[in-house]
Amino acid sequence: MPPSPRAALAAAALLAAALLPATGCAAADALQRGSAASATDAPVLTFAAAERRPAPDLAGEDLDGTPQSLAALHGHVVVLNIWGSWCGPCRAEADGLQRVHTETEAQGVRFLGIDTKDPQPGPARTFVRDHGLTYPSLYDPKGALVRTLPPQTVNVQALPATLVIDRAGRIAAAVTAPVTPDQLRAVLDPVTAEAATP
Repeated sequence: MPPSPRAALAAAALLAAALLPATGCAAADALQRGSAASATDAPVLTFAAAERRPAPDLAGEDLDGTPQSLAALHGHVVVLNIWGSWCGPCRAEADGLQRVHTETEAQGVRFLGIDTKDPQPGPARTFVRDHGLTYPSLYDPKGALVRTLPPQTVNVQALPATLVIDRAGRIAAAVTAPVTPDQLRAVLDPVTAEAATP
C-alpha cells in the first residue's frame, strides 16, 4: 500500500533537512569551537597590493567615550570587525577574534571594532565584557561609519564582517560572514608578512 500524502511530505521534509548545510545554532557552535569545518561557509575577498584601495577615515568615540581612529593605527596591520550586540553570529565569532588579537598583538597587529546599529551602548558594553574583548570598538548607532566602507566588503543586513587593512591603510581582504580563528589567520598572516610600505 503506498504511503499517505502526509507521510510522503514528512519524509521529504526530513530528507531536505538532512541535506541542508549547518546553520543557526549548529554553525554558531562550530564557530565557538574554532572548527575549520565552517571555514568554507564564509566568503573571502582578497586584493593584490596593486589593486588595494584606501580604507575610509574612520573616527569617533568608542563605547567608553574615548576618541579612536583608524588613522591613528597607520603603520600597523589592522583587523576591523563590524558587529552588533543584537547579532547572533557576532557573538559566535567574538571569542575567536579575541584569541587572534592576543596571538598577533606582539607582531604589531591591531584590532578595532565597529559596534553598529545598537541604539544604546549598554548592551554593547555587556557584549564586550562577556567575551573579554580587550580592543576598542567605535560606537556607530546609526550605521554612518559602516556606510562609508565599500559595499562589497560589508553588508550591514548580514553582519558580521571583518576587514584586514595593510600598513599603508589599504583594504587587503574582507570576510563577509562569521570568521573562525583559522580562517582569519589565513588572510591576516600574508598581510602581516608583507614588507612595510615606505
